[in-house]
Amino acid sequence: MSRLTFLYQMDLPHRAVAVYTYLYDRANTYGECWPSVNTIAGDIKLSPATVRRAIKDLKNAGLLNTTQRYREQGGKSSLLFRLN
Repeated sequence: MSRLTFLYQMDLPHRAVAVYTYLYDRANTYGECWPSVNTIAGDIKLSPATVRRAIKDLKNAGLLNTTQRYREQGGKSSLLFRLN
């Protein structure tokens, strides 16, 4: 049985499944990763807007938490994704 069987059994749009699978593949042992939305979009051939909608779907389903990361000078960096 796959470790992601629960994901395939949920009623999620295919965009959300694709993004979750991408994040799962890149997560560290704590379930965290921090690729940019543009990186995710480019790697899985979706638009950045579609990736943002997928992230919202995953957050609403309780599968993902995000935290904004900041640079030392105070500018925004990428999001920290934490898989639940």
